[in-house]
Amino acid sequence: MMRARTENAAEQAAHWIVQLSADDPAERERARAGYAAWKAADPLHATTAAGMENLLGQLSAARAPAGGDHRPARAALAAIAPRRARLRQLAAASAVAVLVLGSAMLASEQPAYLLADLRSPTGQWRTHTLADGSRLTLGSNSAVNLHFSAGERHVELVRGDILVDVAKDAQRPFIVDSGHAAIRALGTRFTVRRDGGATLLNMLESTVSAQVPRHPASIVQAGQRARITRDGVGPLTAIDAASVQDAWRAHQLVVDDQPLAEVLDELARHRPGQLHYDRAQIAGIRVAAVLPLDDTDRALQLLIDNFPQLRIRMLTRYLVMVDAPHTGTAKK
Repeated sequence: MMRARTENAAEQAAHWIVQLSADDPAERERARAGYAAWKAADPLHATTAAGMENLLGQLSAARAPAGGDHRPARAALAAIAPRRARLRQLAAASAVAVLVLGSAMLASEQPAYLLADLRSPTGQWRTHTLADGSRLTLGSNSAVNLHFSAGERHVELVRGDILVDVAKDAQRPFIVDSGHAAIRALGTRFTVRRDGGATLLNMLESTVSAQVPRHPASIVQAGQRARITRDGVGPLTAIDAASVQDAWRAHQLVVDDQPLAEVLDELARHRPGQLHYDRAQIAGIRVAAVLPLDDTDRALQLLIDNFPQLRIRMLTRYLVMVDAPHTGTAKK
């Protein structure tokens, strides 16, 4: 059912992009308004449109001659289609784009998320008691697979972050596989987050062993944080375990002298649609704050209140632009 919705959205996005390249300016203007309304109507529309635009942008860059017309659909065809055949070529290009986009989405982590054993939607946190009595809380937009056997309890973190409260079972180790490391515990509490090319581990109670393939295991104890990549476990840093746990329970993002771009990265993960910002433009702004992850509109307002140089434009609920036209008075 989800695959059918995705394919249908891709077809609709292709239709709108074709309309955006109409010869008549009035038609293009109507298409822009309709396209914006269509994207705002459903988070899936916004995500699909972004993928389609990115695809056609790549085609445009590869095919359009220097100084030529760079409107999305037309630029992709300018080098290969005479004007009289362009409408037919546009339709064909749209069909190809639908197929390519569909294949890209199926090859991405989206199907893995949809097929996961346990998952939480964007903006929602869900707690599950597992068969062994362990408790697993999934953060917003997170997913896991469970592989329990007579010999071990294995949790595969597909996306997002989790809070784990492990029930003791000396005969069956509890292992979280984040894609970068196998985190092994018998009885303990900790959080694990997949963050791009790294895993972030916060130890709240007891001890775990973090094992990266072809690297020696590292012991991480309560009150320590580790950033783990395929190159191994990074230097351990101290954390306030009680504060980390309280933030989890309250669905809060606690940051201390962190780049604004990283804060926006995290807020974007917890809201539907797209949050756009220029990392270079806001590079000089650092944040120390406590922000609500279950109300990202309020979190953005708090940022505006504390950083007057920021401008946040909510074009729709699903498309928000953040920039800093005047960065000379950045608060730190």
